[in-house]
Amino acid sequence: MTAPVSVIRDGRRTFLKWHRARRHGTDPVFTGRRILEGMAAGASVEVDLVVHADNGFAVLHNLSLERETTGTGQVGDTSAATLRSLHLRANDGTPTTDPVMLLEDLAALIVRGGVHPDALLQLDYKQDAAALTPEAISGFGAALGAAASHFILSSGDADSIRLLAATAPGLRIGYDPCHMGAIDRLHASRDYTGFVADALAASPDAELIYLDHALVFFAEADGFDLVAAFHDANRRIDAYTIRRADPQGIASARRLLALGVDQITTDDPQAMAAGLA
Repeated sequence: MTAPVSVIRDGRRTFLKWHRARRHGTDPVFTGRRILEGMAAGASVEVDLVVHADNGFAVLHNLSLERETTGTGQVGDTSAATLRSLHLRANDGTPTTDPVMLLEDLAALIVRGGVHPDALLQLDYKQDAAALTPEAISGFGAALGAAASHFILSSGDADSIRLLAATAPGLRIGYDPCHMGAIDRLHASRDYTGFVADALAASPDAELIYLDHALVFFAEADGFDLVAAFHDANRRIDAYTIRRADPQGIASARRLLALGVDQITTDDPQAMAAGLA
């Protein structure tokens, strides 16, 4: 079965990003096997990062452990050694044999595995700069080491991106301007030009801008093309997240393709690729 990496529409290639390292909607999140599979195939793969008790980063989305892992309590209160002893849970809550990884484990996995030239692994930092101690900041670059060029760092907090990226030469940068009340403010103001300008100013080194797909459609209904506006500033666009490849999800993906997005984030890339074929 061909790996769901991208689709071609009207001569334009759009990547299908493996959200939380899922190829299929039934996959557990953040498994090393799926990450390696995607990177070998040339896919865009996304994982999340949260700070743990030893001032490093766990490859998890939630600040608490119960839903995603066999552990309990807060990630921020849990040591690296304890995190490595835990396992990920399947979508139904059943424990799997897949271990929880730390950032340095992930980087080592990528170094050992084969990486396609087109592959890119997104590190989506889920907290803000207040959670970053000096040890966490310096340790970020050390954890990535020589593998940094295979990663792109993203966050809704521009200060966090700036602090972490400075420690990792070769790391690529993305930015998500849709957090911290930005969508509510934009719904009220309809100042789309200002929204674009603010995003570019907040993270001027970001090559990829992550946009909530519902916001893209909202702006389109108002007669403003957010995708084109960022393209005019030489930024690529990832539209997130199409959860299911059902008729509604496929229709949304087709609208995004028509708008010219460069990447679509989905929880079921395999079914999405089939639905768009």
